[in-house]
Amino acid sequence: MKILLANPRGFCAGVNMAIECLDEAIRRVGPGIYVYHEIVHNKYVVDRFTNQGVTFVDSLDEVPHGSILLFSAHGVSPQIRRIARERSLQTVDATCPLVTKVHLEAIRYANAGYNIILIGHEGHDEVIGTMGEAPESITLVESPDEVSGLPFGENDKLAYLTQTTLSVSEAGDVINALKERYPQIESPKKEDICYATTNRQEAVHMLVESADVLIVLGSQNSSNSRRLMEIGASRGVPSYLVDGAADLELEWFEEGANVVVTAGASAPEIVVNECIDYLKEHFNAEVSEETLREEHVHFNLPKELLQLTPATDSN
Repeated sequence: MKILLANPRGFCAGVNMAIECLDEAIRRVGPGIYVYHEIVHNKYVVDRFTNQGVTFVDSLDEVPHGSILLFSAHGVSPQIRRIARERSLQTVDATCPLVTKVHLEAIRYANAGYNIILIGHEGHDEVIGTMGEAPESITLVESPDEVSGLPFGENDKLAYLTQTTLSVSEAGDVINALKERYPQIESPKKEDICYATTNRQEAVHMLVESADVLIVLGSQNSSNSRRLMEIGASRGVPSYLVDGAADLELEWFEEGANVVVTAGASAPEIVVNECIDYLKEHFNAEVSEETLREEHVHFNLPKELLQLTPATDSN
């Protein structure tokens, strides 16, 4: 068996920043920190922090007054920030700067009187946060088929934005449909799909041509990880999205197979290594690291970390 190990893979700069942010908050003030939603969409990461005393919540009603609260990498709406202030929470914003870029674009277009078409998946944390910036101006579209049902005309001021973790081809199909129906539609100056999502998808596209099996490390609720799995499936390659080696099944593999292994942008390298060890143990697999390009992006930790003090729980 040969393992074709995709590179780039795994943590992107935004995920690295969010995880380092929470690690540093724990180092400064100890356990008892709250995070709004999962810090990143990965079971291994969330379980690690839960075991360190971090509490992940889906409602700020669960956070005692005066507590420390981190906003996850996916971003939050202005309403959530307002509620956090009303509850006197010490907040640290671990939103990925590339998500913040989309929020700022939404605000700019809305203030300029545009109707905004947001291409994304309903219910995803990032989409909820972005739509919260200008709910009266944003319409969510998930597929090209939905474009024909939009209520806008040729004289309307329109712009589109995208969720950062979409499939490049998936978003492209919707964008093409929008441009065909609305030639006047404006686009962001720089595309919204993040560099890491694009790089990981391109690496899988390159490698899956010679693959018998595709293994993607990532959790089921990770949008960018699911897109990687879908690339393999669309080429007829058996493709599996797994949290780690414990999810692998021996019957997926055969001696002499070419197995492409990659990881979504929120999956840690430790789970990749565990899967490689599994395949080495059971199939005497050899590893070939296949590098598409190098990544050197780094985001600084938020300044709010410097002001953190132990929580003053007043309930």
